Amino acid sequence: MNTNTELGVKGWTGVLLAVVVIAVLVPLLNLVVPADSALHLDDFYVSLAGKILCYAICALAMDLIWGYTGILSLGHGLFFALGGYAMGMYLMRQIGTDGQYKSHMPDFMVFLDWKEFPWTWALSDSFIAQMALVVLVPGLLAFVFGYFAFRSRIKGVYFSIITQALTFAAMLLLFRNETGFGGNNGFTDFKRILGAPITPNMKVLLFVLSGLTLVGFFLMSRAIVGSKAGRVLQAIRDAETRVMFSGYDPIAYKLAIWTLSAVMCGVAGALYVPQVGIINPSEMSPAAGIEIAIWAAVGGRGTLIGPIIGAFFVNGAKSWFTVAFPEFWLFFLGALFIAVTLFLPQGLLGLYRKLRKRAPEKKA
Repeated sequence: MNTNTELGVKGWTGVLLAVVVIAVLVPLLNLVVPADSALHLDDFYVSLAGKILCYAICALAMDLIWGYTGILSLGHGLFFALGGYAMGMYLMRQIGTDGQYKSHMPDFMVFLDWKEFPWTWALSDSFIAQMALVVLVPGLLAFVFGYFAFRSRIKGVYFSIITQALTFAAMLLLFRNETGFGGNNGFTDFKRILGAPITPNMKVLLFVLSGLTLVGFFLMSRAIVGSKAGRVLQAIRDAETRVMFSGYDPIAYKLAIWTLSAVMCGVAGALYVPQVGIINPSEMSPAAGIEIAIWAAVGGRGTLIGPIIGAFFVNGAKSWFTVAFPEFWLFFLGALFIAVTLFLPQGLLGLYRKLRKRAPEKKA
C-alpha cells in the first residue's frame, strides 16, 4: 500500500490542472459556449459531476479512516445525510410562501397539521447557524460514538456492524413523520439559497464550490497523512498493540481522524442537497455506507487520490448502467467489488502503477 504523501512537481501540476478545469473550463463550456455547439457542456452533466464530486469527498473521508487507519466504517452515509438534512432545513425555510399551501411552514408540516416548528428547527432560518450544524452535528455524533467505541476496544468487523446498525436506526427514526423531518419523502422542491433562485447557473456555482472543497480536503488530507500524526495513524493500522507499547494513545488518534472524516461527509452532504434537489432517509440507508467503502476499495485504499478515482468510476458506471441496463447494475457493482477484492487489492490506481512500471521493462 502506497504511503508516499509528497506531491512533487507532477502532483502540484495535477492539483492546479484540477482547479482550472473545475473553476474555469467547466463554467466556460456550460455558460459561454452556445448550446448548439459540440463543445457545450449540458446542465445535466454539470449536475452529475457536482454530485459525484460530493461523493468523492466521502470516499476521501473513508480513505482517511479505513485506508490509513485501518477502521472500516459502514456508517458514513449517516454523517453525509445529517449534513444534507441540516442544509435541507435551511432550504425549506427559504421556500417561504411559495409552497403549495402558501404558508411560512414547509408543506409537509401544514399537511400534517403542525401549528409551530419543533425545537430542532429553531435555527433553521439562519444560513450561518445551519452551516455550523453541518459541521457540529456529524462531528459531535461521531465524537461521542467513537469515544465509547474506541474506549471499549471495539474494532474489526464488530465496529463495522455497529456503525451500520447506528445508521439503520437513524434511518428508521427519520422515516417517522413525528420527528419533523419530512418522513419518507424528506425535503424537496427547494426554491432559493441565500435569496438567490436555484437555477442552472447557481448549480454551476455549486459545482465549483464542491470541486474546490474536494481539492481543499485533498490537500488537507495530504498534509495530515504526511505528518507525524499521519505516520502514527498508519502504525495503528499495521500494529496497534505495538503503538500502545511505544507510548502513544491510539484512542486519541483514532477519535480525531474518525471525527474529521465524519465532518468531511457532513460538508459533502450539505453541498450535495441543493444540487440534487432532495434529501430523504434513503441517503442514510445501509447500502449507502457500503457504497462509500466500495468507492475507496475500487479506486485504491491508502492513496487519497485512488478513492476519488473510484467515486468517479463507480458513479459514472452507475449513471450509464441505470439507463442502458438498469436491471444489471447491482450485479455489476457486486461483481466489481469481488473482482477488486480478489485480483486488484490496490484498486484501479494500483493497477495503473503496475502497468506503468512494466512498460519500461518491456521496452528494455
